[in-house]
Amino acid sequence: MTEPNAISLCAIGTVRSRRTDPEDDRWGGEVSVIELDPLRFGPEALAGLEAFSHVEIVFHFHGIPPEREATGARHPRGNPAWPKAGIFAQRGSPRPNRLGVTRCRLLAVEGIRLTVEGLDALDGTPVLDIKPWFRQFGPRGETRQPAWVDAVMEDYWEPGL
Repeated sequence: MTEPNAISLCAIGTVRSRRTDPEDDRWGGEVSVIELDPLRFGPEALAGLEAFSHVEIVFHFHGIPPEREATGARHPRGNPAWPKAGIFAQRGSPRPNRLGVTRCRLLAVEGIRLTVEGLDALDGTPVLDIKPWFRQFGPRGETRQPAWVDAVMEDYWEPGL
């Protein structure tokens, strides 16, 4: 039976990366290639993208089985030293729909492949969308976040393995 409001998505491409194990940290400097589906896209799909410094990649956490989906509150990374936070108050992978979004530096566009730096996705990850990053979509006004986020993110963007 299909759920009401069900949405069906098709991957537009795949991540190619040296990272195959889901580790929480050390994504800084990680270089990945996103290969578009050649049956659906030609180079014209990426025309003009090379003029941007950054892209936002929407992807599916395909390695997280549906039964691990979190819908309530939990300690980030399972660490009881950090306060419980609702799944929508954190960026953990076992979220409903298992969607990830990361802003990355765009290094190159060649044919139907783009090379990015700082994409925290594993080899084989399905890519659902690619968006150029516009400065005007960045935060407006002051930003805030709880102190535990600094602890969670301390080594996240450190240089890779």
